[in-house]
Amino acid sequence: MELILIGAVALLTSGLTLFSGFGLGTILMPVFALFFPVSLAIATTAVVHFANNIFKFGLLAKQADWQVVVRFGVPAAIAAIVGASLLNLFDKMPPLAHYTLGESTFEITVVKAVVGLLLVAFSLLELWPRFQALAFPSRWLPLGGALSGFFGGLSGNQGALRSAFLIKAGLSKEAFVATGVVAAVIVDASRLIVYGTDIAADHLAQSQKLIAPVVVGTLCAFIGSFVGRQALRKVTLQAVQIIVALAMLLIGVGLASGLI
Repeated sequence: MELILIGAVALLTSGLTLFSGFGLGTILMPVFALFFPVSLAIATTAVVHFANNIFKFGLLAKQADWQVVVRFGVPAAIAAIVGASLLNLFDKMPPLAHYTLGESTFEITVVKAVVGLLLVAFSLLELWPRFQALAFPSRWLPLGGALSGFFGGLSGNQGALRSAFLIKAGLSKEAFVATGVVAAVIVDASRLIVYGTDIAADHLAQSQKLIAPVVVGTLCAFIGSFVGRQALRKVTLQAVQIIVALAMLLIGVGLASGLI
């Protein structure tokens, strides 16, 4: 069941990223979190996200503005390592509370609470019209890189902030997309160093069960990149955005409360 759901979400989301502010990691991570520990879900999503962006990198890298990449990507790489290390720290902290509903016992952990609240925050931002029009002057690119990288490392939510800071960098449409892809690859590579050495090692037994979901998610993401352009032209993106944001909101509340 998880393979079907993960594959379907990766397929849809990979195409959706061609047209909207949603990122593959933003939507796919909560799906992985339904089946695996949240820290491992973030790490696994990063692998799929990285593989998909490497594919795009090969197609678009020549169109990227490398001066912007340096100003944005270097702070992003450093902050991604900090965010990923903080995620690993939260993952090792003892549970905050336990409670019982009926015959079931639920556990609220630090990592679930933090990531769940961040999902709630980012989903509410997606539902806020003013956030969609948010753009920062190009002088703030290093700060934008740091913020995008930090939240990318901590929770996987990097795309919305990245877009808000790159949109005013004076880039053409093609350079904007390509520069965003290169920045995402930099963040993914940085955080995967921490995820691979710390989080995956801490969840070694469950990590081995993720090989099939990662392969399915990656292949479906590739397919989504190919077919998304034609299929999604027939979809009302605003409706999709609202539905996905509400789903993220519910999963965020579920994580923070320990229900998931």
